[in-house]
Amino acid sequence: MYKKPQFKALYDRLREPRRFIQVLSGPRQSGKTTLIGQVLKELPVPSRYASADAREAHAPAWLEQQWNAARNELAASPARGFVLVIDEIQKIPAWSETVKKLWDEDTRGGPALKVVLLGSSSLLLQRGLTESLTGRFEILRLTHWTYVEMKDAFGFDLDQYIYFGGYPGAAPLISEEQRWRDYVRDSIVETTISRDILMMSRVDKPALLRHLFELGAHYSGRILSFNKMLGQLQDAGNTTTLSHYLDLLSAAGLMTGLRKYSAAPVRRKASSPKLQVLNTALISALSGSGSNEVRKDPAAWGRIVESAVGAHLLASAMGQEIRVSFWLENRREVDFILEKGKRLAAIEVKSGRVRDGIPGIDLFLKRHPGARAYLVGGDGIRLEEFFSASAADLI
Repeated sequence: MYKKPQFKALYDRLREPRRFIQVLSGPRQSGKTTLIGQVLKELPVPSRYASADAREAHAPAWLEQQWNAARNELAASPARGFVLVIDEIQKIPAWSETVKKLWDEDTRGGPALKVVLLGSSSLLLQRGLTESLTGRFEILRLTHWTYVEMKDAFGFDLDQYIYFGGYPGAAPLISEEQRWRDYVRDSIVETTISRDILMMSRVDKPALLRHLFELGAHYSGRILSFNKMLGQLQDAGNTTTLSHYLDLLSAAGLMTGLRKYSAAPVRRKASSPKLQVLNTALISALSGSGSNEVRKDPAAWGRIVESAVGAHLLASAMGQEIRVSFWLENRREVDFILEKGKRLAAIEVKSGRVRDGIPGIDLFLKRHPGARAYLVGGDGIRLEEFFSASAADLI
């Protein structure tokens, strides 16, 4: 069975003698449950796994019951340690306060439980961790599957990865594209929106949020002002609402809005976002066009290639203190800017897509002479080479 690169890191952490709370965060189908299952199978200590997806789990008392059951199992075992795993932790009301209370009880001479918390809403996880559990946890972030992972696990070639994206659960269905599209829409998109966003966050206009996601899948790679988005959407709203909903979609691993690079933080925050899906399967599943049809259309293929590049940069930049943005000045655009401290890298994608603006990498380098410049595709870095590297390799 294929093991993600994070397997060794998690396995080694859980073998350490010290107690800690390990958090696995990532969108649906990033492999969190499979990964912890593989690790628990090989760990030389007993464990207990419980998922808050169960209906009876939606109360703080359920979490305390699972914790006490783990304490009892450890007390009855000759082992010197025990791992308690709670999946979909963000679905339990006041989970962080309950975890803090139970963890602190164990700290005062209680059993040596190690606790692993899994969650698919990074926004809700981070909120609970920072509010109640500061100094008690470590985070291991999982992203959508990369080209290398999809190739190694499912034999994907580059074109298949660009079109079908990085959802392992959907991979066996790509030979039946309608089934594949239905799976992505029903099992990933709808489940993420209805269970990870609408049930977990306050959303006054759910139809507007859904339409915003559909707009993002259609216009991924395009710069759209919030006012222009409002003109495209059927529901009335305001720019503050759209910005908030875009944050929710980003936290759930569906799409985000890249900000325009500027040395002035105020200008960066006020800029119109560049819509960016976090997995190109979302473009393909919602477009209704087959892979052969898209591959023969230079404009459509170029758009999905550029979105694949952006999604890869965002995923590989996570946890590296690298900011991903774009740059625009007088209609001269740079597709992606990587920023780490004072270091900059400008990335232009040669995909065949007809652009709204004019390539602006020369002007960007004139404005920022110390920046690195890259061309991805065409006579630049080969796409296969690019998708096998990370954002950290470029800056």
